[in-house]
Amino acid sequence: MKDFWKKKSLSELTPQEWESLCDGCGKCCLAKLEDEDTGEIHWTSVACRLFDAGTCRCSNYANRLATVPDCVQLTPDNVTRLAWLPSTCAYKLVAEGKELYPWHPLVSGRAETVHEAGISVRGKVSALEQELDEVEDYLDHMLQEEP
Repeated sequence: MKDFWKKKSLSELTPQEWESLCDGCGKCCLAKLEDEDTGEIHWTSVACRLFDAGTCRCSNYANRLATVPDCVQLTPDNVTRLAWLPSTCAYKLVAEGKELYPWHPLVSGRAETVHEAGISVRGKVSALEQELDEVEDYLDHMLQEEP
């Protein structure tokens, strides 16, 4: 169905429609640090150990939840509560009744537009989490703003 995300709520989407909402930016696969005092989220350029920085996709998507204990599965119930989801996240936008961006593959018709628009983390990952030993090591990879 054309423009299904405009006609259905997130909970009404088929599994295929749900998966197609992901724009492939890879931002949700970056490590984030939360300030314990303020709750503020700080983005890093450190990616999950399953992240493929070339494709901006999980290298083991089907088994990610079993392989990475802190991987969070997005659901219609949690997308509005996850403060760390990027502002460009299609799940969040649809849940809030907002339009998808022109570069989103469902709008543009091409998967590469998210990368061409500079929205994805392609070329922006500086390390994978298995390369770092301590939480303090992540501080060297902190970003000033959401990528």
